[in-house]
Amino acid sequence: MKLSALLVTAPLLVGLAACSETGGDGASAEDAGTLVVFSSRHYDSDYALYEAFEKQTGVDVRTIEADGDLLVERLKTDGARSPADVIITVDAGRLWRAEQEGLFAPLSSSALDEAVPAGLRHPEGLWYGLASRARVLVHATDRAPASQLTGYETLADPAYKGRVCARASGNIYNISLLGALIDRWGEQKAQAWATGVASNFARDPLGGDTDQIKAVKAGECDVALVNHYYFARLMKEDPSAVQGLAVFWPEEGPGIHLNVSGAGVAKHAPNPELARRFIEFAMTEQPQRFFAELTSEYPVTNVTYDNSALESLDNRKIDPIALSKLGENQAKAQEIFNKAGWP
Repeated sequence: MKLSALLVTAPLLVGLAACSETGGDGASAEDAGTLVVFSSRHYDSDYALYEAFEKQTGVDVRTIEADGDLLVERLKTDGARSPADVIITVDAGRLWRAEQEGLFAPLSSSALDEAVPAGLRHPEGLWYGLASRARVLVHATDRAPASQLTGYETLADPAYKGRVCARASGNIYNISLLGALIDRWGEQKAQAWATGVASNFARDPLGGDTDQIKAVKAGECDVALVNHYYFARLMKEDPSAVQGLAVFWPEEGPGIHLNVSGAGVAKHAPNPELARRFIEFAMTEQPQRFFAELTSEYPVTNVTYDNSALESLDNRKIDPIALSKLGENQAKAQEIFNKAGWP
């Protein structure tokens, strides 16, 4: 498959305060012509999407942004009083958590079913992938040449002891990857892999994916586990930041772990028809190009785009795993990480 084709308690109140609201014309969420989007994303591509939708439809888009888990808690707390029409979050693992909390309303749209590949959307229409991202290895081409790398298994190879960087195990990107590896290898081998990776860390997990790339660049480690678009962004914005580094695509076995950011209609959406129109609009050519050109994610529909950094990373073998498996394996993945001593 081609990549391009394819919150009542004091702590809770703190979490609610962490949500930020933007957009709209000051009208209440219940007014016709206002769409409320709860999103854990804060990218230029998404702001361009909201602006384009407003321009085409005349609808005001109001956004409430926060970490994905905080958004889920707020939606749960608000219940039927929630103003949310659309829920957007990153990673199929978080979409699964929202699904398990019953936060999505089923959406029937032949246009969406036709536009989004079956592997990148919920089988019953609870959410649709907006853009996709691959979990890859970034390596120093002189200290860890591609000829010495085999894939995700490289990270657990004893030859890489003291040479590996990665985010903390509680990060959803890592939890979803391990969920996929559990499905691929079984629990025993997945446990051995996580234990091996933890024993190879050059330092305790620290920061986000960009920090892992910078650590490789600085010589703190030789190989890092990251999402592809962090590297592509640096390629585009500051090529010197990735000079001497490269992406290794872990295509061994069934292929590279691919994940999505997705959107669904909120269960208590005041404007479900507007929500459907918005999600359908997000799959049209211009918004899909926004994801590729402004965020360096891969579109989920077949569109052409202008991003040389992204184009150079295309045409790879992708793991066809059903994304629902990532959520189903979350608890086991975290248990394995804890047992492995991966902080």
